[in-house]
This record gives sequence, structure tokens and C-alpha cells, in this order.
Amino acid sequence: MKILLTDFNAKVGREDIFKPTIGNESLHEISNDNGVRVVNFAASKNLTVKSTMFPHRNIRKFIWTSPDGKIYSQIDRILIDRRQHSSILDVRSFRAADCDTDHYLVVAKVRERLAVTKQTTHRVHLERFNLKKLNEVEGKEQYSVEISNRFAALENLDTEVDVNKTLETIRENIKMSAKESLGYYEPKKHKPWFDEGCSKLLDKRKQAKLQRPQDPSELNVDNLNNIRCETSRHFRDKKREYLKAKLMSLQ
Repeated sequence: MKILLTDFNAKVGREDIFKPTIGNESLHEISNDNGVRVVNFAASKNLTVKSTMFPHRNIRKFIWTSPDGKIYSQIDRILIDRRQHSSILDVRSFRAADCDTDHYLVVAKVRERLAVTKQTTHRVHLERFNLKKLNEVEGKEQYSVEISNRFAALENLDTEVDVNKTLETIRENIKMSAKESLGYYEPKKHKPWFDEGCSKLLDKRKQAKLQRPQDPSELNVDNLNNIRCETSRHFRDKKREYLKAKLMSLQ
């Protein structure tokens, strides 16, 4: 959510040409030069001037009063992204608040509307057959023999059997043939650079961080800084070694 609020020194009116960027509840009838600039800026950034959209008595719209008490202005503005403009429920000024300034306190009531997360269905893990074995002579021959034997048995099926059942039987025989001759594909497990030494350094750093608030002596602070440097250096070296080994294997 993007909210922009500040003293723009802008009197925003109620001109129809500026709608829907502005509302009908502004204190002023006509916008001054700064007001036009604020409206143009809001329109270019897809914002709305929410401080002009809530009906209140004029005394609750006054934001600045001249020293002689004769001139009242509404020059502080609150802008919000048009897509989330309904999150601001009200904007008004509070004259009783002691802010030690010639401006009155401007308060906006904001309610964040959180989007409801969609319930994602659990993905079914699909078992993949190791099709690379078909590139090998032995694997190809084994699969051919396996599927030939299974389809030879299908020739004796009754021709009056439901076609859907026949299709399901053929599908299951193909799967069983691939399972027996090819097996399942197992993804390669890459060797991580995070080893037992990294885990021990993390535990050591954690203990040092817990010890410093209990005894904030210079010795404990130096100890924590040294362990942090050692941990970062060890992680950096292990990662470089891992990447170097990987590049060598690719070459």
C-alpha cells in the first residue's frame, strides 16, 4: 500500500474536471496553483486525494488558521493508490491536539484489506521412468522383450470387452514394462558446500550472540566479531571450492 501524506500547501477544490482523482467534500471551491499540481501528480501516479472525499463539518476540515484567526485552509493532503483507496475509511482534523504548530493534527483511519489466499491443491508427485536406458542397447532390448511378452498376452482378450477397460489394460502393461526394464529416474543430488564445519561455526556464533547481552564486556564483543569474521570467511571459501569443483567437472 502506497500512502503519501504531507503539507503540500495545496488548496484542492471541487472541480468536475479533476474527478475521480478528487471528491466532493473539499473545504475549498477552487484549486490554487499547488492544488492543481497535486491533482496532476496524483493522476499521473494513479493516486486519489482521499482528504477530499469524506463529509465533515467545516470545523473538522480546517487544517491551518492564519495568525489573526480569519483565514482557514485545508492544505495538508493524504493520497493513496487508487487500487487500494477503500482502505482509508476517514480523514479529519483534530483541533484539540497540542502539536505546538499552527497546523491542526490530521488523522486518517486506515484498514488494510488482506487478500484471501487461494487454497492450493497438493501436487501429486509423478514418478518418471529412466528413459535414458533406451539409448543403451541392453536397456532397449530388455524393454522390447518385456513389452512384447505383455502385449502377446493381450491378443487373447475378448473383443467384446469395453473399449475403456481395454485401453486401461494397455496403459497398465506399458507402465509395468517400463518399470521392470527401465526403472524410475532418480535426480542427481548435488553435493552442497554447507558441511558439518559450517554447522559447527553457526552454533558457535549463536552461542557468542547469546553471551554478549548477558555480559557486554569488550572481550565478549571482540569474541563475537572474530567468530563472525571466521564464519563468513569459512562460508566464502567453501562456496568457492564447491563452485570451482563444479566448473572443473563441466570443463
